[in-house]
Amino acid sequence: MEITKLTVHELQEKLKKKELTIEEITKAYSKNIEEREKDVQAFITPLTNEAVEKAKEIQEKVEKGEITSPLAGIPIGIKDNICTKGIKTTCASKMLENFISPYNATVIEKINAENMINLGKLNMDEFAMGAATEYSYFHTTKNPWNLNTVPGGSSGGSSAAVAANLVPWALGSDTGGSIRQPASFCGVVGLKPSYGLVSRYGLVAFASSLDQIGPITKDVTDSAILLNIIAGHDEKDSTSVKKEKVDYTKALKNDVKGLKIGVPKEFFDKGINEEVNKALKQAIEIYKKLGAIVEECSLDIADYALATYYIIACAEASSNLGRFDGIRYGYRTPNYETLQDIYCNSRSEAFGDEVKRRIILGTYVLSSGYYDAYYKKAQQVRTLVKKEFDKLYEKYDILLTPTSPNVAFEIGTKSNNPLEMYLADICTVSVNIAGLPAISIPCGVNQEGMPIGMQLIGNKFAEETILNAAYTYEQETKFREKHEPKFVH
Repeated sequence: MEITKLTVHELQEKLKKKELTIEEITKAYSKNIEEREKDVQAFITPLTNEAVEKAKEIQEKVEKGEITSPLAGIPIGIKDNICTKGIKTTCASKMLENFISPYNATVIEKINAENMINLGKLNMDEFAMGAATEYSYFHTTKNPWNLNTVPGGSSGGSSAAVAANLVPWALGSDTGGSIRQPASFCGVVGLKPSYGLVSRYGLVAFASSLDQIGPITKDVTDSAILLNIIAGHDEKDSTSVKKEKVDYTKALKNDVKGLKIGVPKEFFDKGINEEVNKALKQAIEIYKKLGAIVEECSLDIADYALATYYIIACAEASSNLGRFDGIRYGYRTPNYETLQDIYCNSRSEAFGDEVKRRIILGTYVLSSGYYDAYYKKAQQVRTLVKKEFDKLYEKYDILLTPTSPNVAFEIGTKSNNPLEMYLADICTVSVNIAGLPAISIPCGVNQEGMPIGMQLIGNKFAEETILNAAYTYEQETKFREKHEPKFVH
């Protein structure tokens, strides 16, 4: 039995039966990180030594009956834009290279309350802006399925770490597909919850009306378990929604008979790779065989979603990143004579090209004379996108699309072409614009053995529906039993 290949619910079972100890689990992951991290480069700040110490401490308390949480001692990885008290939170940027957060994000408080063990902070695109984890100030993370390819982004470190068995599960954040697209590229499960279901307090903001924290896991059951922990109202986050507590694991019924699935034809049009298309068509046939009702439908607003997303996201980014000015915290240039020099030089030296590009775009669309033509218009289109989805959910329970038009591409092939990189998000951004939940699960591999992801989109707060649909498909196809990363160069 290879400990690090087990899912979290399997680890829980072993702990319960005393077939494994917390220390054994933590040491197995620490050893894996030691051996594989040099190839994958998923971490910015590994915390393996601290994790092993913590494991001893928790093990003792569990044995004495002082800790009873079923998740006590389970390791986890954290995307490096989620604040962790006393540990660096860098957002993969030179701007915050040495920033140590004085407080915990709400999701971290919830994880700590369960006595989970933080294995480290994971790599990402700088300030979550990118689709390949090539825009990190520190290093490029590699995809464990083929180390010459990208793991997706911006939560590429989180997805690669889960796929490479460096962590059993991880937290990521999703602004326009940043959990789902890397999950698709790395052959793992990525869930973007409904906007407002999980507190954003302590998540370093990129685009506040789009950002959402969510789980990246080995299977759907783990996704439901982690969502149980992190979901819930938080008075520190004004966008957090008051809702009755739900046990998402109870939604995993392995039954989709009578489930109405809409397949928006616009997501299968031009630009979608042939092998991706084929895998999705096969998945649709499996759902039909399992008793779901599948119909083609139209979401014609999808054509405008990408432009709308980038206008809103860049506008909010330019506003949110204004706080990094070289004065209060973060990087300050040593080269200055005037206050203007501090502002200009600190930002010029510490922000990467992609972040600068988005700040400039955002400032432009918010500027006098262009606000009405771009930002206001994008917000109007956003309302139309929501209405289009509402219309479809009158008829269907979930929508099925590819997660990404392609499988993972080679490192360096798109990083110099921002427009091509932006197109990697074409299937995912409309979900964030409408604030809906969506999950990406693996639905096959291409001829080279690279994973293909399928996206299931639910109505607002219908996480239970998409989790059950994903779980039922997963139980039928057993992807993890047939395929695993090869770590080839």
